[in-house]
Amino acid sequence: MSSLSRELVFLILQFLEEEKFKESVHKLEKESGFFFNMKYFEEKVQAGEWDEVEKYLTGFTKVDDNRYSMKIFFEIRKQKYLEALDRQDRASAVEILVGDLKVFSTFNEELYKEITQLLTLNNFRENEQLSKYGDTKTARGIMLIELKKLIDANPLFRDKLVFPTLKSSRLRTLINQSLNWQHQLCKNPRPNPDIKTLFTDHSCAPPNGPLAPTPVNLPVAAVAKPATYTSLGAHGPFPPAAATANANALAGWMANASASSSVQAAVVTASTIPVPQNQVSMLKRPRTPPPAPSMIDYQNADHEQLMKRLRPTPSVEEVSYPTARQVPWSLDDLPRTVAMTLHQGSSVTSMDFHPSHQTLLLVGSNNGEIALWELGLRDRLVSKPFKIWDKTNCLPFQAAAAKDAPISVSRVSWSPDGNFVGVAFTKHLIHLYAYTAPNELAQRIEVDAHIGGVNDLAFAHPNKQLCIVTCGDDKLIKVWDLTGRRLFNFEGHDTPVYSICPHHKESIQFIFSTAIDGKIKAWLYDNIGSRVDYDAPGHWCTTMLYSADGSRLFSCGTSKDGESFLVEWNESEGAIKRTYNGFRKKSAGVVQFDTTQNRFLAAGEDGQIKFWDMDNINILTSTDADGGLQGLPRLRFNKEGNLLAVTTLDNGFKILANAVGLRSLRTVETPAFEALRSPIESAAVKNGVEPMGRNVEKPRNAEDVIERPKPWQLSEIVDPVQCRLATMPDNTDSSSKFIFSTAIDGKIKAWLYDNIGSRVDYDAPGHWCTTMLYSADGSRLFSCGTSKDGESFLVEWNESEGAIKRTYNGFRKKSAGVVQFDTTQNRFLAAGEDGQIKFWDMDNINILTSTDADGGLQGLPRLRFNKEGNLLAVTTLDNGFKILANAVGLRSLRTVETPAFEALRSPIESAAVKVSGSSVNISPVNCKVERSSPARPSPILNGVEPMGRNVEKPRNAEDVIERPKPWQLSEIVDPVQCRLATMPDNTDSSSKVVRLLYTNSGAGLLALGSNGVQKLWKWSRNEQNPTGKATASVVPQHWQPNNGLLMTNDITGVNLDDAVPCIALSKNDSYVMSACGGKVSLFNMMTFKVMTTFMPPPPASTYLAFHPQDNNIIAIGMEDSTIHIYNVRVDEVKSKLRGHQKRISGLAFSTNLNILVSSGADAQLCVWSIDTWEKRKSVPLQLPAGKTPVGDTRVQFNSDQIRLLVAHETQLAIYDASKMDRIQQWVPQDVLPAPISNACYSCNSRLIYATFCDGNTGVFDADSLRLKCRIALSTYLSPTALNGSQGVYPVVAAAHPLDPNQFGVGLSDGSVKVIEPNESEGKWGTNPPLDNGIGRTASSSTTSNHTPDQAQR
Repeated sequence: MSSLSRELVFLILQFLEEEKFKESVHKLEKESGFFFNMKYFEEKVQAGEWDEVEKYLTGFTKVDDNRYSMKIFFEIRKQKYLEALDRQDRASAVEILVGDLKVFSTFNEELYKEITQLLTLNNFRENEQLSKYGDTKTARGIMLIELKKLIDANPLFRDKLVFPTLKSSRLRTLINQSLNWQHQLCKNPRPNPDIKTLFTDHSCAPPNGPLAPTPVNLPVAAVAKPATYTSLGAHGPFPPAAATANANALAGWMANASASSSVQAAVVTASTIPVPQNQVSMLKRPRTPPPAPSMIDYQNADHEQLMKRLRPTPSVEEVSYPTARQVPWSLDDLPRTVAMTLHQGSSVTSMDFHPSHQTLLLVGSNNGEIALWELGLRDRLVSKPFKIWDKTNCLPFQAAAAKDAPISVSRVSWSPDGNFVGVAFTKHLIHLYAYTAPNELAQRIEVDAHIGGVNDLAFAHPNKQLCIVTCGDDKLIKVWDLTGRRLFNFEGHDTPVYSICPHHKESIQFIFSTAIDGKIKAWLYDNIGSRVDYDAPGHWCTTMLYSADGSRLFSCGTSKDGESFLVEWNESEGAIKRTYNGFRKKSAGVVQFDTTQNRFLAAGEDGQIKFWDMDNINILTSTDADGGLQGLPRLRFNKEGNLLAVTTLDNGFKILANAVGLRSLRTVETPAFEALRSPIESAAVKNGVEPMGRNVEKPRNAEDVIERPKPWQLSEIVDPVQCRLATMPDNTDSSSKFIFSTAIDGKIKAWLYDNIGSRVDYDAPGHWCTTMLYSADGSRLFSCGTSKDGESFLVEWNESEGAIKRTYNGFRKKSAGVVQFDTTQNRFLAAGEDGQIKFWDMDNINILTSTDADGGLQGLPRLRFNKEGNLLAVTTLDNGFKILANAVGLRSLRTVETPAFEALRSPIESAAVKVSGSSVNISPVNCKVERSSPARPSPILNGVEPMGRNVEKPRNAEDVIERPKPWQLSEIVDPVQCRLATMPDNTDSSSKVVRLLYTNSGAGLLALGSNGVQKLWKWSRNEQNPTGKATASVVPQHWQPNNGLLMTNDITGVNLDDAVPCIALSKNDSYVMSACGGKVSLFNMMTFKVMTTFMPPPPASTYLAFHPQDNNIIAIGMEDSTIHIYNVRVDEVKSKLRGHQKRISGLAFSTNLNILVSSGADAQLCVWSIDTWEKRKSVPLQLPAGKTPVGDTRVQFNSDQIRLLVAHETQLAIYDASKMDRIQQWVPQDVLPAPISNACYSCNSRLIYATFCDGNTGVFDADSLRLKCRIALSTYLSPTALNGSQGVYPVVAAAHPLDPNQFGVGLSDGSVKVIEPNESEGKWGTNPPLDNGIGRTASSSTTSNHTPDQAQR
């Protein structure tokens, strides 16, 4: 749209506002997208008119345009949801949750899960994060402030928030000036002209009679101006005008059609009313430019395109920074990195990405098969081989198929809403599938569409009705509704139709078609005929595509002699606007192409993918995708343009990605809230997990897991004596008896005893192996299961609705099998995971407590309560089981010791034996639960033979406990005692490793050296490492981008000996922020490019921490002892926190307590409120006697977000951060006497890894701070290196984010190691007892501020 046309819209807006046409004003604002009326938006938000708020917003942005838009819509829908909950309108809340908020679950599944759980609360303010929610009016006001910030920051709203400065009634003034000019040109101007209409040019009527003056030709300047004119008063609106025919771009094609072309006498208009025949000539003849000076020609193309919104959607990164208004781009925006190669099994002929689920790819093959792939998991979710659905209706096709070549897929396509899949075949047929459920394509219709091949298929919306458009060898284009009824049949091509391109401009729906003779035609949905007839470059097979925003039209094709053409069309003129260069050789087929991001074109030729900038005819770049592509590869971008599928020679395809695309592929691997997942999310699971154990490979399908039966013989019971039979009295109603069943696909079915079939069909959370159990009284139904990707779910069901009532929290890690559970006493639930037993109160979703039963349990222990719930059997690693008991259970076990009534003993009691060759180990256990709880295990029998007649029975339980052997500290002094990997390409001994981080995905390790250079190592997914996660069993790759850049910090003028390096990683691994005495640099993790720098010294930055809830907020500790709260997006320090005396050396956020804890070189701990940034408390470290407060202090929160680990060279300490009371303290001594260099929690916060300045590493129990294992420096260094090392020691430690027993260390010689226990052991040492029979070990000595009873807890 021209700038004049845009300005005309503003003039109309001003006029409508002056005339009080309020609804029309806001409708034009929305439809034009030129001006966002913030005042109107605020009014609607404050009034809670949410539908109007969203309707108005959609004129300027959509939910998935960028992160700002997504946040805007989320905040609005969240407020709408909370208000429904606040007025106790649960039905509306559920409708909003499922209908409005579910779209966000794809991007943040944990948040959606938390929002869903608000339904279970009587008052959502019980949720800690919403505890400060006030009344509705206040909440709307607070939200509005946030919305205005987001709108202001959103690039789509730039230049749309300020109305241009205009004099009042500007449009009236211009019209009056125009009338004045027209009057000056009158042949017979009158002093007081009578202007009655604006529809025609003004002309004074000639006077009648003999006194009529003779016309005199005078210069324009000599024409006297009339004194006054009839004014368009402020209170006199214009009379209504008839709508002018609004011919769209097709009119330009028609106006320039050649004389020989068969152009039908019809006009493309903006309405459904036929245009009179006499208007056709106006469109056909060329326009003569008006003579100058002239007013605007309101019939030109600019006016005809007035209401079009050709607004591109700029891509916005996850964290935004102050930049120039024009969004920059680079070659890194193109998806050129090979993310994966997948095998289809037959040559791929067509591909299409789902319109909203960006990693879901539909693939059609040469053998007639279609498949649905989830790329994030490299998993083929659905496979549909070709077959005829209804043979009675496809007789002509069957006759053709019987004698011709095999059937291939010619085109696959998603409908715009992603609910349907269309498939066209090379013979006659099209198939329509409905995408209705996880991993399911349901047959919808089969149509014998064309005689010969169906060459193309697409979806369109004529008359707001979803339809299918097809073309074929029979030279026809046909339009079908979703029932298979033919709506239109377009004839006019002389050769088979090769491709179709349905499109729309405003309300005009039309179809471009190309035939194999190179003819291009355009059709309206009216059966009148083709509107244009042009020749495509090359005069052979050509495909046409629009850019994503519909503003630009391109075509790509090949001539019969193999020359290829990629061109952009000028729609208004029907001519080629530009021809792109770069095709180097003659092709033996037709080149395929695609467009993306309203910016790039891509075409496949000569075994390569070639890229162009739409605005530049020269080739931008090309890639062969590491080789193996077809000579003329087919290709397809996803909607966001961050993934590109290309076909390969080996009957498969490759996925190319940019940085954003790689992140989206990783996102699919993140476990989701399965119960509320959309179909694509439910499919995002991994294969190869064995639910029954860690060492068994998971079969690929259900059939493989069924054991081969032995020769079968029918068992027949014909007499009651052959069995035991009891008939229940007064229980003849079988209608209330039923069975729930679950399958390994996660399907839940219910059966009555009637052979009719299943009564329900639901999906279990996780969509894999699940167990269902009722509470003891049968009133409550629970299920527990695990997904293929290892996420576990424990839920309670609402039987009356067949829906999940509540989901229990507490599973901390991904499991390599299926979690087992049990219920007891109508009150408690228990499940076995991660070598522990976890307990829940049935009425509380949060975990109650857990126990490892003194260790030795299986990773996924099986468990079973007795009926009374006072005994719990759990399985162990050593082929046995343990019995946990509460006080009542202990008494019951002692009672059995009486040698009477042996025949009446319970099965569990008779299991408490020690069998030769298979020891059953029953150990004493302590747990933190009230004595009345069945979850409270107590010390019980260990190695008792109750049935042995020759063994004297002990009198009580204490007498039968075996005296434990003296406990020994586990020490690792040689690399053969563990698994160890040394990072390659890290030989710079002059730079010690001072900071070390695992990536949040667990697939990489990032090290910062004292020279300011960062290095990244990545583990690849392969046969040796199928998970692709960090492991000490496989040496990773020292990763660098293709540009060869290093991540080097600004060290200009920095004395590196005095610098304090610092580093922080964003939650999605996209950005790393670091400094080394100079400015803070923000690096892109995929390209290593510096995105921005800020905070130049002095003072220098010494510690960095991202705000856990907003990546744009960073806490920066400074050398001058202050803490800066910095907003990256607006480049502004929001707060400066003062409370320390020396430099800041540690920062840790707690979302549970809503605090920031800081530590400094002054041995002080300060607590700050996240809401107000005010200091709450300051606590000095309690140093051992004789120690001075020097050296850095590090802080890290436990996963419970309450306990705080404090590491200083003099001590390890655990604090309760809610009160800042010290709970435990350990000081260096005995086997670990040297100062502590660094310490960190394991990912599950059950271990602490601490490094020491003498080269040792200690593994501590996190609860008691007791040493479990010592790892000597000789483990890391060879004997030669050890002899030559001069004071080498581990400077820093980092824990793996998913594996609690893996950690990495950075050494002072610049090397980096990753270490894990041997697979046979699986963990670091054993838990040291409080009293191990030989006295307390000095190396495990701790001190505490609590009473002995408190310390015990």
